[in-house]
Amino acid sequence: MSKVANFDPIIDRFGRLHTNLRVSVTDRCNIRCFYCMSDEHVEFKPRTEILSYEEIERFVAVVARMGVNKIRLTGGEPLVRHGLSRLVARLAALPGIDDLALTTNGILLEEQAAELKAAGLRRVNISLDALSEATFRRIARRDGLDRVLAGIAAAQRVCFDKIRLNAVAIRGLTEAEVVPLARFARDRSLELRFIEYMPLDADGAWQTDQVLTGEEIRRLITAEVAQLVPAERPDPSQPATDFAYADGGGLVGFINPVSQPFCGDCNRLRLTADGKVRNCLFSLVEWDARALMRGGGSDRDLAELVRDCVAAKKPGHGIDDEDFIRPDRAMYQIGG
Repeated sequence: MSKVANFDPIIDRFGRLHTNLRVSVTDRCNIRCFYCMSDEHVEFKPRTEILSYEEIERFVAVVARMGVNKIRLTGGEPLVRHGLSRLVARLAALPGIDDLALTTNGILLEEQAAELKAAGLRRVNISLDALSEATFRRIARRDGLDRVLAGIAAAQRVCFDKIRLNAVAIRGLTEAEVVPLARFARDRSLELRFIEYMPLDADGAWQTDQVLTGEEIRRLITAEVAQLVPAERPDPSQPATDFAYADGGGLVGFINPVSQPFCGDCNRLRLTADGKVRNCLFSLVEWDARALMRGGGSDRDLAELVRDCVAAKKPGHGIDDEDFIRPDRAMYQIGG
């Protein structure tokens, strides 16, 4: 690997410094959450089009030398890709990478938690949209709640630096789950984040009136569980607005991309499983890192591709704009 240690930081035309990369390692998944994938006839990329671990490591090494220091592995479901702990170990060993995290649905986490922690994974986000079997199955369109709960318990046993639960909030479906989820996380000293339902479902069925806002959820938790008060924001670029229980019982965060966009402080880039670089979750344009790497491009070429991608970044995702066009790719194809 050629060295690119002297490359300048990645700054877009709005002055946003990019230090955070989300890497999708697969578009495959073992459940079929409707906000992410279709239930049947899902088209996955051929394995030859998916980046190898060596290609992912090369890309991360290049952007690390451009100032990226936070990596989050996503999918699809990242734990369905064979030998993920090997990739974790390679990325954890790269100079400049200070924070290595994973987002998972938790179904395979019980079996893999210990080896992932040993490989260098420090933080894990676990999707948990519901605690009732019926609602879990309506969302995931598969069984598996018991395995998710076992995965959460395993994550706590191996003592990751931070374990966070992510819950997608959907009006007409998850209101009754809010209080049980809040109590579940509070009782186990786990951080909980609610994420507004976004227009990235594969079926294209998303409607604005399905968005259960963070403000509504916060009022419900305050009324039914305990008072929430604004918490400090140690990282201005974080997507969540955090609240703490007034009695010291933990944190609840709200990611409100629809009702309260946070694009002004965005510092994130995305690498899809098939090697496309995206400057926004809702981008309509991609930059092909896989073609460049497999075509003999140098690390300097790769760095310039990333810089071109960031230079084209818009001020915001534009969900509320009248001319908003949703991406052709669904969440599982982009990386959660």
